[in-house]
Amino acid sequence: MHCHANWAAGMGGISFPLLADFHPKGAVASSYGLYLAEKGITDRATVIIDADGVVRHASSVTPAGSRDIAALAGLCEEVARAHGGALPAVPAPVGVTGATLFVKNGCGFSRTALLARTNLHLEQSVQVKNISEDPAALTEVTKLTGKEQVPALALGESVQLESAEIVKTLVSRVTGW
Repeated sequence: MHCHANWAAGMGGISFPLLADFHPKGAVASSYGLYLAEKGITDRATVIIDADGVVRHASSVTPAGSRDIAALAGLCEEVARAHGGALPAVPAPVGVTGATLFVKNGCGFSRTALLARTNLHLEQSVQVKNISEDPAALTEVTKLTGKEQVPALALGESVQLESAEIVKTLVSRVTGW
């Protein structure tokens, strides 16, 4: 989760979900023939799926290899051209307007929640209050939750206190999943 969040943030945020094929271990990779059961790892492979859900490219560079990003970007452009139509717009987030995310400096869990906010393009919809920098934010989160725990996502009448649950909530509100 943290690797994906950092990668997506490095890309400036993304509008699609990333898959961590953890449990059951390798289930998705196996369905593509990419799980290396004898090593207990997934092959370093790239699968490009078009807007209609059709696999248009699959390649492996082996677990020790590296990808040619320029070539893969060119393949993605070819697949997009072949599709021919405009892709649907990323839907506006539903049910997160007015939400507040409470965080603090130096907290890895706060960073995870902040990365999810960025990657889901929720900067305009989810306000951030940093309890390390704003004493009023500390008072507010304590009043809402009864404790000084962050990250905390205040969404309407509910407040969530675990970064994994906060991420799941934000994703479900944006994607409907």
